[in-house]
Amino acid sequence: MRAFVLTQASNFAGVISGSIIFIALPWLVLDVTGSSAQGAVVIAFSAIPGLLLAPMMGSFIDSIGRRRVAWAAEAVTVLTTIAFPLMAVFGVINLWSLILLAVVRNIFSPGGQSARKSLVPDVAAKAGMSLDRANSLHEAVFAAGFAVGPAVSAIVIGFSGPMMAFWWSAGAGAASALFMLAVKVIEKQEPANADDDIKRPIRYALEGVRALGRYPAVAILFISLLAVSLIYIPTEMVVLPRYFNDIGQPESLGFLIATMATASVFGSLAYEWLAARVSYPNLLRLVLFGISAAMLPMAFLLPQWAMLAFGAILGFSFAPVIPLLNTVVQRQVPANLRGRVFSLEMAVWNASPMISFIAVGFAVDTWGVQPIYLALAIGVALAAVAITSAPQMKALAAAKEIPQG
Repeated sequence: MRAFVLTQASNFAGVISGSIIFIALPWLVLDVTGSSAQGAVVIAFSAIPGLLLAPMMGSFIDSIGRRRVAWAAEAVTVLTTIAFPLMAVFGVINLWSLILLAVVRNIFSPGGQSARKSLVPDVAAKAGMSLDRANSLHEAVFAAGFAVGPAVSAIVIGFSGPMMAFWWSAGAGAASALFMLAVKVIEKQEPANADDDIKRPIRYALEGVRALGRYPAVAILFISLLAVSLIYIPTEMVVLPRYFNDIGQPESLGFLIATMATASVFGSLAYEWLAARVSYPNLLRLVLFGISAAMLPMAFLLPQWAMLAFGAILGFSFAPVIPLLNTVVQRQVPANLRGRVFSLEMAVWNASPMISFIAVGFAVDTWGVQPIYLALAIGVALAAVAITSAPQMKALAAAKEIPQG
């Protein structure tokens, strides 16, 4: 149990570190440039490394080791995080330096989370815990960290400005690396296939992409994640920051994001209970239609109490999809391939929004927050209908019958 607890402590601290930046970076860009479009450019460009280097990071996880990459990725991310305030000391913070620093940071930051997800079956087995329970707890801890981080970031920004938030992020990242260093566990070795050879690095790295063709249940969950990241995530990273910046309430944005994350804690904890009673396809339907049902009224920029209420519904509805994806991957994908698959997941989650961020930023500058928010909410609803009608939903139903490895 000690290894599982330490892994979750690392998970909690690492997510706090990343979610502080989730608020601080867009706010810093708005302070420096005054433009939502330029803020979207920074966010989009910073996501490019996660897209291009995800197969390589997954290769490191599967060949070097899950625990080693988990602590090393966090340690390097700390160094790149403190570069922001250090650059400010020398007076070289502008749009281009922000793009450069964000790109360098995002080369390493997704690796820690991917490695920890790949390690979950190992520490869960040592603790005598089922995958459903382990993933439910893992994502609840993740959501708890994401509830704390934005609130901390908003408070720090309100009192000391966005640069101080980067120091807080670096401190949490250092704690994450230290917790993971203390984990002692034997990592299961289960090669993907006879041809899975690190001596052929390009083929080895791309094996995670090929896995989507072999496992349609994993593929439909990746498609769902792609749709949410393309359509929904810009509302948190571009639309809402612009709205709360315009009305001069950074703390309101932080508390809204924190409310959604807090609700996600309960949604993640509910996953184990739901998975025992609801089929995987119906669970995915609850997630996608729950998100769209909450987004539609929020798009009308209701009073803060109503935004918080619907935000809580949104957070709770969204939460079960990640432990569902984790569990299906861990049941179907061989142990020595999971790092590459989870790195691909992080690439989808972090990098795919760059396709829509710039367009959303320009649209908000041109037409305003409310009409763009409503268009994105309708887009999520249409995506939910399309995904839940796909033939891969049958494979997702069958995935529940596969015993855990």
